[in-house]
Amino acid sequence: MTITESSDALPPLIPHFSELAADYDVLLCDVWGVVHNGIAAFPHACEVLMRARARGATVILITNAPRPSTVVARQLEKLHVPRETYDAVVSSGDVTRAVIEARPGQSLYHLGPERDRSIFSGLDVHFAPLESADYVVCSGLDNDDVETPENYRARLEAMLKRKLFMVCGNPDVVVERGPQLVYCAGAIADLYATMGGEVLYAGKPYRPIYDMALAKAQDAGGGRKTPANRVLAIGDSVRTDFKGARAAGIDFLFVTSGIHAEELGGRERPDSKALNATFAAVGEMPKAVMRELTW
Repeated sequence: MTITESSDALPPLIPHFSELAADYDVLLCDVWGVVHNGIAAFPHACEVLMRARARGATVILITNAPRPSTVVARQLEKLHVPRETYDAVVSSGDVTRAVIEARPGQSLYHLGPERDRSIFSGLDVHFAPLESADYVVCSGLDNDDVETPENYRARLEAMLKRKLFMVCGNPDVVVERGPQLVYCAGAIADLYATMGGEVLYAGKPYRPIYDMALAKAQDAGGGRKTPANRVLAIGDSVRTDFKGARAAGIDFLFVTSGIHAEELGGRERPDSKALNATFAAVGEMPKAVMRELTW
């Protein structure tokens, strides 16, 4: 549904996912902000995905976490997301690993916290200081509780001076951690790009992660390829989830209670004018809107 200058019609704000369930065979569902908030799982969202799978749909969790999908799966277990919620997980960490594997013999500088080092596990990686590395992998901020991208400007200037290529392992700019928003690797990568640096974004909204997710859906479905009109992406971010679904040519369900909640008028009742402005910035309407994912 493309927005025209004279149109202010919003897509339906639906209370129950069951209204859409029969229309889709594959769900590509965002994780942080839809399935959990970084501290606890959302039981209603987990129920939706389990019910969809029980009806025959394939559910692929698609996340910009800068860690391998195996590590993401362990985190989901700790947050009490039932394993029956999904068929497979695809992460920006998986895409980042593929980029690293395609650069054998090159050294890299890791910009990010120690907890993200699992992204390199099992790879033949040579780490180097910024002064001699061939390229940079950015997975996040060293201390995202207090730091902002501006804390990294001096380091980015040094990278720019050497014309270093950056792989952004998490294109998210901010993410919810409980009631707070914290900066992610995408914020640093965006700053580097505005300074003139070359950046490859490994996750949503860019195509590689969707191709990987759809390949996993095909494997989970016994090798059957699902037509694009039977695939639905679900997410809470306009910048990553909505734009990614649009670029991949699939429908999108927008969840308003995630990272855009406050700018949309609050978690309980999103403001229609704010929603319209948000979608106008994209130039297209989603298939539907939900406050939170419930059956």
